[in-house]
Amino acid sequence: MTAYDYDLFVIGGGSGGVRAARVAASMGKRVAIAEEFRFGGTCVIRGCVPKKLYVYASQFPEQFEDAAGYGWTVPEASFDWRKLVENKEREISRLEGLYQKGVAGNGGETLHTRATLVDRHTIRLEGENRTVTADQIMIATGGRPNPHTALPGHEYCIFSDEAFDLPELPKSIVIAGGGYIAVEFANIFHGLGVETTLIYRGKEILSRFDMDLRHMLHETMEKKGIRIMLHTVFEKIEKRADGRLDAHVTGGEVLTADQMMLAIGRIPNTEDLGLEKVGVEMGKMGEIIVDDYSRTSVDNIWAIGDVTNRIQLTPVAIHEAMCFIETAYKNNPTKPDHDCIATAVFSQPEIGTVGLSEDDASKRFANLEIYRATFRPMRHTLSGRQEKMLMKLVVDADTRRVLGAHVLGPDAGEMAQLLGIPLKAGLTKDDFDRTMAVHPTAAEELVTMYKPSYLVRNGQRVE
Repeated sequence: MTAYDYDLFVIGGGSGGVRAARVAASMGKRVAIAEEFRFGGTCVIRGCVPKKLYVYASQFPEQFEDAAGYGWTVPEASFDWRKLVENKEREISRLEGLYQKGVAGNGGETLHTRATLVDRHTIRLEGENRTVTADQIMIATGGRPNPHTALPGHEYCIFSDEAFDLPELPKSIVIAGGGYIAVEFANIFHGLGVETTLIYRGKEILSRFDMDLRHMLHETMEKKGIRIMLHTVFEKIEKRADGRLDAHVTGGEVLTADQMMLAIGRIPNTEDLGLEKVGVEMGKMGEIIVDDYSRTSVDNIWAIGDVTNRIQLTPVAIHEAMCFIETAYKNNPTKPDHDCIATAVFSQPEIGTVGLSEDDASKRFANLEIYRATFRPMRHTLSGRQEKMLMKLVVDADTRRVLGAHVLGPDAGEMAQLLGIPLKAGLTKDDFDRTMAVHPTAAEELVTMYKPSYLVRNGQRVE
């Protein structure tokens, strides 16, 4: 048997790669993991974690306003962008240390270097100018923002990565994109007092989400003061003499702002890794093609997370890592389960959703019952805020199974996590109806909607 330096070598120190390395090391495997930037990956360093911290920061102005209705007198507030950036950096540095400690504490080795493939068992450590060998190799290098190099003036634009560390908070920004990253940053910047415009090429923001959520969020964002322009794209970006930027957009309008941000999707990090050289098959976007068990076309090389362009969510990458452990080291071949995944958009108000949208369900099921409620949440009654909340259940009328649950409003993400359990279990609307409400809560609406708002028959709405 050939002797290798390691049983497992992981390239990429994000959530998926670190989980695989840590668990394999805890089983006594000889493991090394290489990361060229910072351990923690997109989620911890430049994604979910700092984003949610900035969401919290951006919510305080509304909370200060709402406090008056509850008897509080809040003095005039001021905001320090640099303090937020510094405090964010301290927190993600703490988490980065925990990620490394988790691997090292279980006997694995962490390497701060770019790693590339020489052959199916050999990895070159670029920063150390040496090679090592491994029996099994995992690629978990994640993704990065699409740079849109075809756009004239793209070099003047920022991406989500840079948005967390701008030297100063802009007075105005235009964001291109309609996905969750674009929508979340539009709300963040607006909440921090930035004049914000969101442009999107589609007919409505947040494609693939339930249309009721999309419409209601759009309406609420515009009421807050965010300008949303649909069927619109950047055609050219120019820098003015005063340092501000002009964006020429569809229809001839010119939008002037301090910053232009591109949030038009993410692409896999597979360039110059040596994948082609060793025969790893890739798709048209550069994503690594894998089988149902996350194995690539080279049988000892695996890939998980965003680099495979399956479902770009941190918990999915971690789940795929655990399935890899079961398959590779526990003689228990396990396919990642990508069905019925709960997710949240930390917009303002936020979205929590799990299962099928009404449109998707109507294409797969002949008879649907739609339960829908909109109301002003209790927290807004004394504050005077007119913002509405939306609850929606999509039910297969023939089996009574709940196919989709969708929430727009405070704490929607928390509700989505819990809703994921009954939907994953295949519970029915009758099970929801038998569940006692917790009063007074917004979530009680999910178990007290007894009569369908309308029916859908063969794709057509029936009142």
